[in-house]
Amino acid sequence: MSGAAIVIGASGGIGAALEGALIEEGAFDVVHGFARSRVGPQHIDLTDEASIAAAARIAATGPAPTLIIVATGLLHDGERGPEKAIKDLDPIWLAHTMAVNAIGPAIVAKHFLPLLPRAGRSVFAVLSARIGSITDNRLGGWYGYRASKAALNMFVRTLAIEDKRRNDRGIVVALHPGTVDTALSRPFRGTVQPGHLFDAERAALQLLDVIEALRPPDSGKVFDYEGKEIAP
Repeated sequence: MSGAAIVIGASGGIGAALEGALIEEGAFDVVHGFARSRVGPQHIDLTDEASIAAAARIAATGPAPTLIIVATGLLHDGERGPEKAIKDLDPIWLAHTMAVNAIGPAIVAKHFLPLLPRAGRSVFAVLSARIGSITDNRLGGWYGYRASKAALNMFVRTLAIEDKRRNDRGIVVALHPGTVDTALSRPFRGTVQPGHLFDAERAALQLLDVIEALRPPDSGKVFDYEGKEIAP
């Protein structure tokens, strides 16, 4: 692929690894990395639409992007984390989780999807999670995270339908990276089975391999790090 690649959330564990891998591979004319922790033109805050719009204007000044990856997510913050039971539900935390995990990526799509070409292959991918599958929910708990990822997957499906009218070769997907050794998963990785905890660099390469294999009929779906479709 040529043109530009864009990574939203490039200061996180997976996002930084994706940005580094894309730069190292050299398949794109330019790689843009945006993150909340970065200053100046590389700053973006998924809870602030003005900053998302500003980042999109920066990306629009160079080669048109053919790959956009939203590598952001919220599972815990300080003492706040996934709810184990209904008694733990808190409306403020639920709203914040939804804002970061679902609404934020949707607003990114609002401003960045129009930058993709109107013809030829392009990919807009967001990091989701298997836990967002309603069909796969057999354990319960983790209310806010589950619900926000399920909402994200629905945004992806709906965006894919609309984007197909703009470019019938455009691909909009959600990707499950597996359990990755990052700050997001660190408090919960004790229950991960041996061989199923990936370092960020491996996770990034697996995701890029999945992206490379995607075809237009895959748009609107959710895939794991092995390229297997996850049921909604």
